[in-house]
Amino acid sequence: MQEKNHADIRDVFSLPVIVAALGYFVDIYDLVLFSIVRVPSLKSFGLQGRELIDYGVYLLNMQMIGMLVGGILWGWLGDKKGRLKIMFGSILMYSLANMANGMVTSLPAYALLRFIAGVGLAGELGAGITLVSEVLHTRLRGYGTMLVASIGVSGAILANFVANAYDWRNAFFIGGVLGLLLLLARIKVSESGMFRTMEAKAEVSRGNLLALFTSRDRFFRYLNSILIGVPIWFVVGVLITFSPEFATSLRITGEVSAGNAVMFCYLGLVFGDLSSGLLSQLFKSRKKAVLLFMLLTIGAVALYFSQVGASPQYFYGVCALLGFSGGYWAIFVTVAAEQFGTNLRASVATTVPNLVRGMVVPITMLFQFTRGRFGLETGALIVGGICMAMALVALFSLEETFHKDLDYFEEFL
Repeated sequence: MQEKNHADIRDVFSLPVIVAALGYFVDIYDLVLFSIVRVPSLKSFGLQGRELIDYGVYLLNMQMIGMLVGGILWGWLGDKKGRLKIMFGSILMYSLANMANGMVTSLPAYALLRFIAGVGLAGELGAGITLVSEVLHTRLRGYGTMLVASIGVSGAILANFVANAYDWRNAFFIGGVLGLLLLLARIKVSESGMFRTMEAKAEVSRGNLLALFTSRDRFFRYLNSILIGVPIWFVVGVLITFSPEFATSLRITGEVSAGNAVMFCYLGLVFGDLSSGLLSQLFKSRKKAVLLFMLLTIGAVALYFSQVGASPQYFYGVCALLGFSGGYWAIFVTVAAEQFGTNLRASVATTVPNLVRGMVVPITMLFQFTRGRFGLETGALIVGGICMAMALVALFSLEETFHKDLDYFEEFL
């Protein structure tokens, strides 16, 4: 599909956008599945009590470290070899890894496969957002990325239904099969015209990740692009993943399951991504939309910790609100993609969301430390406050990119 000189709303529903959205759907299914099946899968290995948190953090961190590695690998390949190639390669890797995860018989093997799956999962969103940003007209980019994210995050809802209906091993099998089926849909998708134009220019340096650190301007654009997304994964990686433990601490009147908390959070994310995308188009500003949703996140976190003695239904409602307020994920990745030229765009758009996901590692480590010193709730609030403060400072440091023409290259000296 070639870039057009006019904005036709029908382009938002074109094959590249739909395929990118379905890819992210399967990506999210596999990404959150471990959080949903953490307790039953670890119990099947004989673990219980505190071990469920300790080993849960360990396995989640292995998955996220894999995503850090994969983000660098796929981002570099995306600018070197093309957006479509990494969409194919990444989904094949995580599909096979998740099918193997259904046959795991030991915790070390479980950890290794979560790492490999994490490497594979890392390539999907960045490649999809980059492709959509490059094939759609400037005035339609927000709608396209909104559609990708809204369809994509609903994969978490399917993951919860599957995990409740089937054994945790079968849930991993189903995720792998969905990924392999998606490969068939990608055969007819074309590479973006911007990449093909760049590919024809041999003198243009592509995928030079070191260039992100050799210029003060590029480095801070990159760092600030990462930091604005950190609060989202504080919410998902701490408040939602360990929702059963927080529910006990808050004296919720009934049992709370991590699977339901994840489902309601991602249901909120669907509507949050739709709303943030529409608002960014209405405001004609990415930054205003992100700021609004950051402020909503602060309010939702405050409500989360004030629901002492509430019912499970109320708790799940707050999880949905947390998800809605964190629904600036697609806009955040779009902002990162729009900050850089075509020869670095895939590298940035792929590494940034995965570095944010990978921030779950230091976030959960800090949470473990503060939890031991100050207790579960106060420890989480300290970590959340640090994440939000960094994100707000970073947001105000970034340029507005709504009207930015993306057909340019980064110049390296």
